[in-house]
Amino acid sequence: MSDRGALPISTRVPDHGADARPGLSGIPPAELAAWVESSGEAAYRARQVGDFLWRRHAVDVSEMRTLPAALRAALGEAFSVSKLVETLVRPADGGLTEKALHRLADGRLIESVLMRYPRRPGRRERATVCISSQAGCAVGCPFCASGELGFERDLDTAEIVDQVRFWARRLAAAGRHVTNVVFMGMGEPLLNADAVVAAADALVDPVRFGLGARHVAISTSGVIPGIDRLTALHPPWTLAVSLHAARPALRDVLVPLNRRYPVVAVVEAASAYAAATGRRVSYEYVMINGINDTSADAAAVAGLLHGRLAHVNLIPMNPVAHTPWRPSSTQRIEAFAAELHGAGIPVTVRRNRGDEIGAACGQLAAEHTGDPAPAVVRLRRERLERVGAAALGAERV
Repeated sequence: MSDRGALPISTRVPDHGADARPGLSGIPPAELAAWVESSGEAAYRARQVGDFLWRRHAVDVSEMRTLPAALRAALGEAFSVSKLVETLVRPADGGLTEKALHRLADGRLIESVLMRYPRRPGRRERATVCISSQAGCAVGCPFCASGELGFERDLDTAEIVDQVRFWARRLAAAGRHVTNVVFMGMGEPLLNADAVVAAADALVDPVRFGLGARHVAISTSGVIPGIDRLTALHPPWTLAVSLHAARPALRDVLVPLNRRYPVVAVVEAASAYAAATGRRVSYEYVMINGINDTSADAAAVAGLLHGRLAHVNLIPMNPVAHTPWRPSSTQRIEAFAAELHGAGIPVTVRRNRGDEIGAACGQLAAEHTGDPAPAVVRLRRERLERVGAAALGAERV
C-alpha cells in the first residue's frame, strides 16, 4: 500500500483473479489461532500476529519482524495483510480533512475520509473515519456521485476494515488515534450486511481494533430487512437513516429505494431499533435548494419524527456534475432547522468538509474513472428536472 500524495492513482482493467488471498483483518481471532496452530506454531504466535495487525497496523508481513521467518512466509502465502493496493491522499481544510482513494487488488476504486475535530470546550479531540462498504452504489440517489458510478461489487470484511487501519496507521505516526467510524462512504451498507456487521464487530472487539461500540455509526437509505437484522442483534451502534425527504413522492425521486421500502415503514423499523438499543436514530437530510428545503418539507419531517427517539442532521448538498440542483442557502438551512427545533425535533446543521478535494461520497472515484460524456450529463440533468418537477407538483400545486 502506498501513500502517493498528490500523484494520480493508477487505474487498470479489473482482474477478478488478482490476489485471491483472504484479508488477514477479516479473519476472526479463533480462526487465526487455529490456522497458526495448524502451521505447527505455538498458540501465542497468533496473539503476536494480532498485535502487529491491530496495534501496529502492519500492511506487510515484512513488518512482523519478531515472528519466525517460516511463519512470516506462510502468512504471506495464505493471507493479504492489507487489501488496499494503492492509495492517493488529498488534504483539505488546512489538514483537518483528508480523503483517500484506494485501489483494490481487482482494480476497483473506493474512498474513505478522515475528519479531524480539534479539542474545544466541552468536547475532546476526535478523529472520525468515514468508510465505504461497496464499490459504487446500486441505490442511485441523484444528488450523489456514487450513484453516477453505478454498482460494481460488495466489499469483503477485510476491505472494509483495512480502510480504518489505513487511517489508524497514518494517525499513529502523529501520535493520534481513530475515535469514531461511520459507514457513510460509497455504497449502501445494509445491502452488504454480512460484511458490514463482521467489520463493525472487528472494530469494536477489544482483542482486535478496540473501538468503543458507541463510536460506530452504520448508515442506510432505508433497507428494512437490514435494519431488522440490526435490531435483532441490538448492538449499541448508532443507526443513521438517509432521509432527505419526508413526503413519499419526493423521496421516490431523491432516494429511489423508497419505492421498495416506503419512508413511513423505514422510520417504524428505525424506531424499533432505537427501542431495542436505547440509541437514538440519526436522520441525515441533504438540503437541496428549492427541492426539499421548504417549510412544507420541514413540517413533513417534523410530523414523521414527532415523538420518536431521533435526531436530524441537515447537510448542504455537494454539487454533482450530472445534477441540475444546488445546495440550499445558509439562511434557508437555518430557517429549516428553526422550524424543526420549534416542533420539538433535535437538529444539527452540519458543515461540509473537504469541498475543494471532492470529499463527498464518490466524487474522487468519479474523477479518476473519467467524466461521463456531455450528452449523458445533459440527458441526466433533463430527466432530473422532469421527475423533480413532477414530484414537486404532485404535492404542492
